[in-house]
Amino acid sequence: MTSSAEPLAAPAASLSTWPKFAIAFALLGLADALFYDQPAGLSFAIFAAALVAASLLVNHASIDRPRMMLATFTLVVGLLPAIEDFTLLSVASVVLATLSAIALSTNPNARGLRLPLTAARQLLLIGPLRLIPDAIATIRAHDFTRLLLTWSIPLALGLVFVLLFAAANPVIEQWLDQLRPQSAVTNLNFGRPIFWFLMLSLIWPFIHLRWPQRTTTPSLPISLPIDALTEQATSVVAPILGPQTVVRSLLLFNLLFAIQTVLDGVYLWGHVVLPNGMTYATYAHRGAYPLIVTALLAAGFVIIAVRSQHEDEPRLIRPLVYLWVAQNLMLVVSSIQRVHIYVQTYLLTYWRIAAVIWMALVAVGLILIVIRIALDRPTAWLVRMNLMTLAAALYGCALVNFAGVIADYNVSHSREAGRSGATIDMQYLASLGPPALPALQRAMLLSHEPTLSGIYDRLREQQANDMANWRSWTFRGWRLQRYLDTHPFSHTPS
Repeated sequence: MTSSAEPLAAPAASLSTWPKFAIAFALLGLADALFYDQPAGLSFAIFAAALVAASLLVNHASIDRPRMMLATFTLVVGLLPAIEDFTLLSVASVVLATLSAIALSTNPNARGLRLPLTAARQLLLIGPLRLIPDAIATIRAHDFTRLLLTWSIPLALGLVFVLLFAAANPVIEQWLDQLRPQSAVTNLNFGRPIFWFLMLSLIWPFIHLRWPQRTTTPSLPISLPIDALTEQATSVVAPILGPQTVVRSLLLFNLLFAIQTVLDGVYLWGHVVLPNGMTYATYAHRGAYPLIVTALLAAGFVIIAVRSQHEDEPRLIRPLVYLWVAQNLMLVVSSIQRVHIYVQTYLLTYWRIAAVIWMALVAVGLILIVIRIALDRPTAWLVRMNLMTLAAALYGCALVNFAGVIADYNVSHSREAGRSGATIDMQYLASLGPPALPALQRAMLLSHEPTLSGIYDRLREQQANDMANWRSWTFRGWRLQRYLDTHPFSHTPS
């Protein structure tokens, strides 16, 4: 969060951390009453005044008495525009006055232009990120809460994975619907907890003040090596992901993923009859994208969890990590199979091709994570290998005629061709441009749709214009023109 050149001053020991959290939650209750689902106006000025008062009350030991009068005057002047009217300018005035009043009162090193800038950085940019580490440090100081912490991370992340699996798998969704009362589902409001968390993150740095100490050492460069940035991030999460927490998380996650893997094996690969009212296309489409999000979250957890372990790493962690990555790879393969089933039913599009390519990149990324762990490579190596893989994939995609592939697949697997796919989407076929002309010729032989003739003539004219001007000449276009010249096709114009 901060460089070694600018250490944070320890907060004044006027109150312990637990009372500070109590006051922060009291302010959170005030914020909920003033702001949540309510129009803003005078409430903004009231909350700003309460926030400053609570901050000075908690941190009274560090107050600079001579500057208190100026701080009070600054706050009053800054609140007046918000009392007059609630506009963007009045909001900016209140924020600036609040930051300046607290900095004037409690930070003797901040003067002149440095005062609001330092306050904005510490209280609005860096400060909100300290809520979770400070809460973890407070909880870990007590035996009982430390025990709760080792289970809270696995259970919280496990709940996230369960919700993603429910979004991806209608079978799991049905199971959850049977476990929870319908009233609880209908009354569940996800917006309010998010509001509480964001507001508490904003309130906490004002209550638990920590100002940077003045130093003559040069500041840290803006750009840091990847591994240095990773070490900084690891120093924040290491207290959270202790060895016991990681082991319990991996045990729980492997169990949850095993349930999803078994269900995919039964329904997706084994083609067992689905529950009533559910088709294989629905089952496939529901899970393609949420499962990729799940795999990405799992990959991030693996990088952080294994990174935070060193000589004291329990022997059980790495086998559990390898097992979980293997299940994630199976999850990605299942996602590709889901897209394949969906394409068989509803034909091909650019986005469905992009989804498969993205899933393949995720699979390669998971394999690279295993290689990194096994060979003990640095994070910079993992980033470089993923960037090289991405660059190779993008370069390969630049050489593929996706429009021609999509058009050929959709015509060959359409209902008009006697296959189980959907009927040909003529408008989408036309949007693919001249590369769709060979497939369009076959579509005209299969279907007597009158609009096809007009689409064909328009695309032939576009192709001729592209080839007539040397500036728009391409090798792909030349190959298409050669095909059209060697495979003449006549039709009755519409």
